[in-house]
Amino acid sequence: MAIYYHGSPLLFDKFDLSHALEGDGKAKYGYGVYVTEAYASAAHYAHNKKRPELQDYYVYTMEVPDCLQDNWLSLYKRVPVSASILARAEDKLGIAFPDEAKAEGIPFRKYLGNWLTGQRLTVKQMTSTKTIDGEKAASAFLLSIGVELIVWPFEWKRPDNGRNMAVLDDRQVRILRIDQVDLDPTKNYALIPGSERLVKEF
Repeated sequence: MAIYYHGSPLLFDKFDLSHALEGDGKAKYGYGVYVTEAYASAAHYAHNKKRPELQDYYVYTMEVPDCLQDNWLSLYKRVPVSASILARAEDKLGIAFPDEAKAEGIPFRKYLGNWLTGQRLTVKQMTSTKTIDGEKAASAFLLSIGVELIVWPFEWKRPDNGRNMAVLDDRQVRILRIDQVDLDPTKNYALIPGSERLVKEF
């Protein structure tokens, strides 16, 4: 298991994916529990732009599954979809993914979600558009073939500077501790160093 962090303006004891769209509501990188290696980044995301009235900020320290050889889908640019994941997906669906969908994780995930929800568009449309229903279907399918995580860099311009993940099964997330933190609204809601206060340990 690996240690990652999650930021939220809400206090809770257990992750529940039925609340996954209450942040920005986009499922931008897939449908799952969003976590990051960077504590300060998690703190920043505790501020919900859609619900500014929520002014308590919490950082959850948690255990999540390790990235093993074939249990994660990479969204890194210029990294093709793992041959093992691709083979499992094609075998289960009985289709061959087009080259455009195999080239990187993002178009693969979008193509998969569109296919699973009955969309039969051009390859360009299938690899560039997405819906929430498609994201949910893609995550459920990936879990069914042993993919537990979707991984992308903390900073796209500096991909070696840490990573973020979507954990596709909320039952695989275990909270270890919760801190309340203060954020600086004059600095894009950045963490105020030293403001961390323990709320609860598990």
